[in-house]
Amino acid sequence: MKKSIIWFLTAVMALTFGVLLYFQIMYLENMLKMRDEQFSEGVMRSLYATSEFLEREETLYFLEKDVNIIESSFYHDYTNSQAQENSPVDPGSLIPSPTQNLAQRYRNMQEVIRSQYLYQKGLLNEVILSILRESGGRPVMERADSTAIRNCLRTELTNNGMNIPFVFAIYGVRGNMIYSTDGFQENARNNVYSIPIFSNSDTYYNLKVEFPTKRSFIFSSVKFIIPTLILTIILLIIFLYTIILAFRQKKLTEMKADFINNMTHELKTPISTISLAGQMLSDPSIRKSEGTLKHLSEVITEESKRLRFQVEKVLQMSVFDNETSSALKFTTVDANSIIDNVVNTFKIKVEKYGGTLKTDIQAVDADVRVDEMQFTNVIFNLLENAVKYKDEEREPHLEITTKDITVDRLEIRIKDNGIGIKKDDLKRIFEKFYRVSTGNRHDVKGFGLGLAYVKKMITIFGGNIVVESEFGKGSTFIITLPLAK
Repeated sequence: MKKSIIWFLTAVMALTFGVLLYFQIMYLENMLKMRDEQFSEGVMRSLYATSEFLEREETLYFLEKDVNIIESSFYHDYTNSQAQENSPVDPGSLIPSPTQNLAQRYRNMQEVIRSQYLYQKGLLNEVILSILRESGGRPVMERADSTAIRNCLRTELTNNGMNIPFVFAIYGVRGNMIYSTDGFQENARNNVYSIPIFSNSDTYYNLKVEFPTKRSFIFSSVKFIIPTLILTIILLIIFLYTIILAFRQKKLTEMKADFINNMTHELKTPISTISLAGQMLSDPSIRKSEGTLKHLSEVITEESKRLRFQVEKVLQMSVFDNETSSALKFTTVDANSIIDNVVNTFKIKVEKYGGTLKTDIQAVDADVRVDEMQFTNVIFNLLENAVKYKDEEREPHLEITTKDITVDRLEIRIKDNGIGIKKDDLKRIFEKFYRVSTGNRHDVKGFGLGLAYVKKMITIFGGNIVVESEFGKGSTFIITLPLAK
């Protein structure tokens, strides 16, 4: 699949997920806002009902207390006044006789109804005046009993579909707290609702109610949206991960194609040389010349070594498919001794370019538990890499140093004065099939497996490898390995 198609699909899917997430978040935000408004409306309805309940209770209290006294006093005064006004008249005259005409009866009935109305009106006025006169003097704990407020509020909130815990407090007209229930926080502004009580009397108060679990109550009403939002985010993550894998797979495919091309070239050259030498040996005239025969024999031997070395490099790929160390043979070896052997073998190749290869063995205890053959290949790969990327304008000078950095760790440094590595390449040199760009140089061949193989083996050995490099001046590979116990 082309990169342009992958990028197009990525853009379309990303836009789709973005729009979907936007609408889901907006829907959740609107639902929370609507639930909050519904909550506030239900609370205020409950508070108004509670305020009316308290005022009714206070009115009932005064009615039960004073109505009998007021009624007795008012009725006594009314009776005396009526007796004085009607003393010359026979009391029985107030009762219509059968001989009275219809008009007289109607007037008498009107007079009776009017008298009763004035009596009831006066009685009611006396009760109201008594409430207004005496209510301000009652203690607030009697006027607004906490138990009555709690029961009324709980009933009203339940009727409005809000079975939620609450605490409350009573404040005076000057904003001073008179009393509060346990858990009431005076500074909790967002979850507190207030309403005046006894506002028609001389002394009124404010009832403030707080809902500590308001936020969780509102969220619980829209929690069905949360799973869909989480699933959308999970799908987005999976999609992004799939796109990353697609790009990595495409890049790996390109690197493998480059690897096959390089491998074909590397294997074709020694095979062609060996084939040509074999054809020459079939010529009887050449077999008679000992010098030519010896030369062809040396060519076949060298090319065979070269071919075997390239095949071994290809076989190193199997290491990356095996995440365990079961295929390795771990033994305790002296790292100093192995490094000396590798240096003695590789020194000839360095001196061929007029360079030097030195060792600085400082480690006293260099026993490590590794696969001896793989460890040898690691050192050999690093030395070969240093020669491969040497600076053409100066002779290669390599140095291997070993030293004890802690009581249980060994450090091996391989330093060169080659072309160095750029900062952008330093992050990727240990990746499989990755090859550092060499500019206009075309004599550097390889599969991009050497350093990846080194990193893999050092990790299996329980160690670590890092590189320090300055472009144009050289590189230093630093290996740390645990010492054998």
